[in-house]
Amino acid sequence: MDPQIKRQWLGAELRRLRDMAGVSGRDLAEQIGISQSKVSRIEAGAAMPSFSQVMAWAEAVNAPDETREVLASLTQAAFTEVQTWRAALRNRPHLQGEIQKLERGAHLIRTFQPTLVPGLLQTAEYVKRVLTLFQPGYAEDKLATVLAARLDRQLALYDEAKRFEFLITEAALRWRPGPPRLLLAQLDRIASLSTLENVSVGLIPLATEAVTSMAHAFVMFETDGEGHDDEDDDGAVVTVETVHANLVVKGSESVSLYHDRWAALSRMALFDDAARSFLSQISATIRSGG
Repeated sequence: MDPQIKRQWLGAELRRLRDMAGVSGRDLAEQIGISQSKVSRIEAGAAMPSFSQVMAWAEAVNAPDETREVLASLTQAAFTEVQTWRAALRNRPHLQGEIQKLERGAHLIRTFQPTLVPGLLQTAEYVKRVLTLFQPGYAEDKLATVLAARLDRQLALYDEAKRFEFLITEAALRWRPGPPRLLLAQLDRIASLSTLENVSVGLIPLATEAVTSMAHAFVMFETDGEGHDDEDDDGAVVTVETVHANLVVKGSESVSLYHDRWAALSRMALFDDAARSFLSQISATIRSGG
């Protein structure tokens, strides 16, 4: 469902509950601590309330428990967009342009990858091998186009107005989509890019004692918040790639969970010279046949 439709659906339900309770927009705004104009925008589907605001709204209109559960589900759905890969690729050869649009609009991009090297750091040969493993697969005559688009995105790494931070597990560094020479070249590229002033690469060794779990990869795109409705939507977006679909997560309360996970993962990582030394150790092991 289109995100705008989800917001309108939630807004209409909130408006219905307010009308049934006989509470004015002004009184409701005072009770939950927002402006009357925002109440109007929420009800029209033009603004997205936070989860806590929706629950406060439900309390103000004395909504029953089952209604509050429905509101919670509608709010979560409005903050999370789900698009299957088959649907996303139905009328276009690849999604690199959509990802690049997010990257261009962000001043800080944070990528956690527990399974393979992040796309922005991949060598051309590594990209090619990974694309052949993607499901649903790309047609043979489309691979070159997708490869070129992926490499074009990497030019953003040299834009000093942006900052890129990566957290990569040792398992991802050792995963081999090709022969040892391919992986050695890939590790060299990571070491080289880690020396850029606006790029931070943190590596998480398998031997490090865990302080959090590594459930799945995610990317956080941080903007300055301009053009967003209010303080409840700072413009941050998180994308999560699953086997069947891509998830887009918005809303400060949902996004804050990923900020917390990033902070915990960072405590497990090696950075700067320590990270480059670790890369050298892995390369030495690969060269010796390990």
